[in-house]
Amino acid sequence: MSGERSLEWLPSDWKWLVTTRVAVGLALVVALLSVVTGVIQIGQSSVGSGPLAGEVPVVVQETVGFTGALTGFLMVGSTLALRRGLRAGWYATLILLPVTAIQGLLQVSEYSYPLVFLSVLTIPFLLASRNRFDKKLSLTTTQLAAGAALVGVQAYGTFGSYTLRESFDGINTLLDAFYFTLITSSTVGYGDIGPQTQGAILFTMSVVVLGVASFGIAIGALVGPAIQARISKTLGIMSDSKIELIDRHVLVLGYGELTEPIVDELATSGESFAVVTDDEHAAESLAEHEVPVVVANPSDEEPLERAHIERARAILVATDTDAEDALTILTARQLAPETPIISAATDRENIPKLERAGADTVISPAVLGGHLLVRSALGEDDSDLIDRIVSDE
Repeated sequence: MSGERSLEWLPSDWKWLVTTRVAVGLALVVALLSVVTGVIQIGQSSVGSGPLAGEVPVVVQETVGFTGALTGFLMVGSTLALRRGLRAGWYATLILLPVTAIQGLLQVSEYSYPLVFLSVLTIPFLLASRNRFDKKLSLTTTQLAAGAALVGVQAYGTFGSYTLRESFDGINTLLDAFYFTLITSSTVGYGDIGPQTQGAILFTMSVVVLGVASFGIAIGALVGPAIQARISKTLGIMSDSKIELIDRHVLVLGYGELTEPIVDELATSGESFAVVTDDEHAAESLAEHEVPVVVANPSDEEPLERAHIERARAILVATDTDAEDALTILTARQLAPETPIISAATDRENIPKLERAGADTVISPAVLGGHLLVRSALGEDDSDLIDRIVSDE
C-alpha cells in the first residue's frame, strides 16, 4: 500500500513508466542472481537446506545449477530486449521467470531464496507493463537465413551422426550426437568421439565445413548488427568533440515521428543544433549527415550536460510518448531553468501536464492540424503554410 501511495501524485502515464522501469530492473536482478546462484550450486556437494532438503537428488541440484546459470544468461538477453521495448523480450522474460523460480527451489540452497522471491515478485510488474513493450523484433532476410542455416547444420550433424552411430566411437544417444556435432562444427574437437569408417570420416568432414561456414555467417548476420550498433553508439558519444564547438544551439531531445520533421527543418534553416536520443538506428543516420548526436536516454542528466544544455538557446522535446516527454522536460528544466522549452503533445489532454512539468510552450500536432483544416475550409488564406506542411519536399 505504501508503494501505491508513493505513486499517487504521478500522472497515470508516469505510473506506467515507473512500473516499466521497475519490471526491467527486477528482471535484470533476477538474471544476475540466476547466474550467481547457478555457479555457486555447481560447486556445492552438500544436500542443501530448506523445505526440499533431502528430497531433491544431488545430481538434480547440480544439473539445475548448470541450467540455472544458462537461464540467467538467457534472461540477460531478454532483459536487454525489454530495455528496447521489444514484445519478444517481454514474452521471453515472462517464460523464463517461472523457470528461474523452479530452478531456485530445486537448487535447495539458502543462496537461491532471493532468486525465488524476486522471480515471483517480478511477474506482476511485467504483466502490468505489458502494453509498454510493443515493438516488433525485425529481422532481415539475411538474418533469418543465417539462423536457419545454423539450426539446419546442427540438426544435420546430430541426426546424421546418430544414424551412423555404429561407425563412431562414443555416440550412443541423441545427446552424444548433438555434443559431437557442436564440438565438431565449432572446431573445438576434444577427440573423445571419433569416426571409425570411411563414411563416418567423410560425414565428419562435411560437418566441419558446413559448421564453420554456418557459424561464420551467423556471427556476421546476427551479431554483426549488434556490434555495429554498439560502435555507432560509441561514435555518437565520441561526437562530443563536435558538440564542444557549438554554442547558442537548439537542443532536440528525443527522436521519433514527431521529431524527424523538426530535425529536417533545423537542417534546412542552417540553425546550429544537436540531438539526444536513445534510438541507435536514428543516431547512426544522423551521424551520417554530420549532425551532432549523443546516444543516450534524453531524460538522464549526464547526456544533457554532455550536449551542453546550459548553452542552448532553446530546447525542443518530442519523444514518442508524453510520459517520456514529461520526464525529459523535468530534467531539462532542472539543468536549464531559464532556457525556453517547447514540447509536442501526442494527446491534447496531456498539454497541461507537460506545462506543469516545465514546458514553456506545448504544441499539439492534432490540434494544429485541425485548426489549419478549418481555416482552409472557411476560405482563409493559409495555403502557403499548409503547402509547406504537407509538401514532400
